[in-house]
Amino acid sequence: MNKNILLTSLALFFVACSTKDIEPSDNQLVPVTIRLSGFSFTQEELPATRAAEDVADYSDVKAIDLKFFAGATEVFSHTQLKSDESTYTTFGEFSANLPIGSYTMVAVARNVSTGDVFTITSPTQAAYTTERARETFCATQSVTVTSTTPLDLDVALSRIMSMFRIVSTDAPSAGVSKIRTTYAAGSKAFNPTTGLATDDDGFAVTNSKNVKDGVLNVYSNLFLSTDEQTMNVTIEVLDASDNVLFTKLLENVSFKRNRVTKAIGAMFGTDPSESTFKLETEWLDPIEVTF
Repeated sequence: MNKNILLTSLALFFVACSTKDIEPSDNQLVPVTIRLSGFSFTQEELPATRAAEDVADYSDVKAIDLKFFAGATEVFSHTQLKSDESTYTTFGEFSANLPIGSYTMVAVARNVSTGDVFTITSPTQAAYTTERARETFCATQSVTVTSTTPLDLDVALSRIMSMFRIVSTDAPSAGVSKIRTTYAAGSKAFNPTTGLATDDDGFAVTNSKNVKDGVLNVYSNLFLSTDEQTMNVTIEVLDASDNVLFTKLLENVSFKRNRVTKAIGAMFGTDPSESTFKLETEWLDPIEVTF
């Protein structure tokens, strides 16, 4: 994916809550309409912030999960899949019937690919349990239903992951089939309430070789344990049988939520260990790392 989409901070719309939580009641259900009205973002090629993007029009959001929790108990759950029109009437708009009471609402909009497994088990725990994390937007807020009057909520989503891109300035050599990226920290799991990783154990992602105009360009996503985080990243070049052809270690790579860090350099020269990568982080001056 060549476009780098950067999200600006968004204010959430909060429903007024009483000073004392109201316990859910089974006496009567109240209709609640939730509209994920969109999000604003910046794009690497553009210096200014673009206007709010409708969630239905953004091509890299292909699923939306909405859950309501009463304390630790899930009381409502629904997932809309853009590819399956039976899961929604209007993509990004939900209807729920909730008893009078106090709830925590969790909304996650995300990209999807075949085989992905994504779970939300509480307002503080969500995870991609398959190989890779996807581009992810999230909103969590308190909702109090105080009467039988129908309730409308407009919710804006914030991008919460960081992206890492590897861009070679030379063409892949013969036999190169895959690129494995190993993060020494970060996670594929996150806390929807804070947008931060729920562990800092790191993980690995393997991408197939993606070459356009003779240049390799691959990317992967991760959740950070703090808004800005520094970690080592190991890049391994593999053949079709997953044998390691050569390895590069990038030390102290800077990441920031809702930003793209790019490693740019010659990867496939006669002596790859002598190549230099320039790291572009979109919020810091470029860093040069020599191997």
